[in-house]
Amino acid sequence: MQDPGDWEFPENLRPKSNSCEFSLTDKLDAVVKIRSMIPDEAFTADILGTERLGSGVVIGSSGLILTIGYLITEARDIWVTTNDDKSVPGHALAYDQTTGFGLIQALDNLNVPHITIENHQVVNANDRVILASYGGRRHALDTNVVKTGEFAGYWEYVLDNAIFTSPPHPQWGGAALLNSSGKLVGIGSLFLQELFEGQSQQGNMVVPTSIVFPILDNLITHGHSGAESRPWLGMYTVESEGKLIVSSLAHHGPAEISGVAQGDQIIDVNGQAISSLANLFRSIWSLGAAGVSVPITFIRDDKKLNITVKSVDRNDYLIKPNFH
Repeated sequence: MQDPGDWEFPENLRPKSNSCEFSLTDKLDAVVKIRSMIPDEAFTADILGTERLGSGVVIGSSGLILTIGYLITEARDIWVTTNDDKSVPGHALAYDQTTGFGLIQALDNLNVPHITIENHQVVNANDRVILASYGGRRHALDTNVVKTGEFAGYWEYVLDNAIFTSPPHPQWGGAALLNSSGKLVGIGSLFLQELFEGQSQQGNMVVPTSIVFPILDNLITHGHSGAESRPWLGMYTVESEGKLIVSSLAHHGPAEISGVAQGDQIIDVNGQAISSLANLFRSIWSLGAAGVSVPITFIRDDKKLNITVKSVDRNDYLIKPNFH
């Protein structure tokens, strides 16, 4: 994502202060710019880049910031900038693989309000919401919840009840989703070309904050959720014409080392037929924690092939943050 500079929403697409039941200015001032620098040798550098730019939301008076995790994964340096252009360094407290959330601690006083996290899923299809990146009202979008429901990402990620909004926000990463009460109900994660299969409606996928609320204390105190790490294969899979196809592989990841190849079609996991991307990942995770062996049947060159992949903890591949 590039810095928007002078870009802004047209006036008719922005939320109106006089139509809100809360101080819109205070809420938008709690949304800050996050700029992260990642070492060239980082595992995620080739995929996500070495300079990442997005938003975060101040959720505590001490400068605790909630964002989307890919902005700070393996970050060497983090800078937090407020809407009045005050910049302070930040420290990556946690990145939770299961939810996709990241936590940052600002290392100096930001002097901005903070937003209360809504701990229940309180948005439904057709609700009017605000999706706001850093930059105040000119970067805030009055938008709609199109649907809520399951989302599966090729990077071995599943949400049971993601939030999908349209029209889309072009600066979605880490953006704050606010409900009609001004509470934080989600953090922007993705831009999608199709919100419904076979239709061209564009929108954003937003991760609901209700799933971080139960693990927030552990993330702050320990840097992780406290749950066992899920098995990770480094096998990036897509659904194509009703088939599950390995689109690419993490370099030196477990699947590549075990002999899985790009273009392989996945048939079953541990003898159980696979029907969808979410079903694939859940079947793998059901076998145990990271380190478990995962038997998979593939089709390659019209022949069945049985490969057992020794899973790992994905965090073992990532550079850990240093406090400084």
